[in-house]
Amino acid sequence: MTATQDVSMPARSTPPASTRVAPHRPRRTGRMSERIVPYLLILPALVAILVLLGWPTLQLLGISLRRLDLRELVTGQLVWVGFDNFTATLSDPEFWQITVRTVVFTAAIVLATLLVSLFVALLMRHLNPVIRVVLQVTLVLAWATPVIATTTVFQWMFDQQYGILNKTLDRLGFHGFIGFSWFSSGASTLTVIGLLILWQAVPFVAFTLYAGLLGVPAEQFEAAAIDGAGAWQSFWAVTWPAIRPIVTMVTFLSVLWDFKVFSQVWAIRQGGPDGESTTLPVYLYLKGIAGSHFGASAAIATLMLIVLAVLTGRYIQLLVRTKEGDIS
Repeated sequence: MTATQDVSMPARSTPPASTRVAPHRPRRTGRMSERIVPYLLILPALVAILVLLGWPTLQLLGISLRRLDLRELVTGQLVWVGFDNFTATLSDPEFWQITVRTVVFTAAIVLATLLVSLFVALLMRHLNPVIRVVLQVTLVLAWATPVIATTTVFQWMFDQQYGILNKTLDRLGFHGFIGFSWFSSGASTLTVIGLLILWQAVPFVAFTLYAGLLGVPAEQFEAAAIDGAGAWQSFWAVTWPAIRPIVTMVTFLSVLWDFKVFSQVWAIRQGGPDGESTTLPVYLYLKGIAGSHFGASAAIATLMLIVLAVLTGRYIQLLVRTKEGDIS
């Protein structure tokens, strides 16, 4: 009879510490490469921006600190005057008068552009498809017309003797417009220029707002109608929250474009009559190119650049707040 030996085996043996397999950890170099790659991808664009925008800006700042009139330009003299150009500009009453005129002119055009464009965008949303296409083609044609060609047409329309506007108003019963000169004062001249800019600015803004309106789901309007909301209440409750970021964007772009508009103002009356329709870009041209005071004009351009930089910073701040609000 053989005796059986009870051999008890351990349930689980722990391997020695030297043979344990360490958990896999991502390499630190891999993490660093993942962080660096996005910056390397945008590096060419940053270099291009610095070369195309940064270097001219530095040159502008350098010229603004010099006395660079026609004599210095011909002889090549380098005369540093520090902030004398800025002091002379800021102490000139004409500069402040033109600045106030430019700000009021820009604000009026931007407000009119937004209101008309929003109306056109809402109209396109509710029009018959055929009529909507006709309206869109008309807007594209108005937008595609060259600036000088449109300016010439507006000059013909508002002509004192042969303009179709004065004749139309006379036939409608406003006989006081026979021989009326729309360019006899700065206010009326700026009104014509504002209508010209408005004509060319509305198509882009209207199409942009219309694209935002197309992104609003129809179910939201149906839900608002079921709750008893009228057209105005539906606009503020449904439409406006959806297009508010787009309105902010087009407002910022319109301010930038209208603040530095030059071609229309110069082509109409070169800032006349008697400088009453002169804006900052025209004043900059008269000082620099026409007057050969390039240092003073560079100072004016630098001040305009500071204003636009402040507006850009404000827009970026609003954009960041909007994104944070969406996230939260």
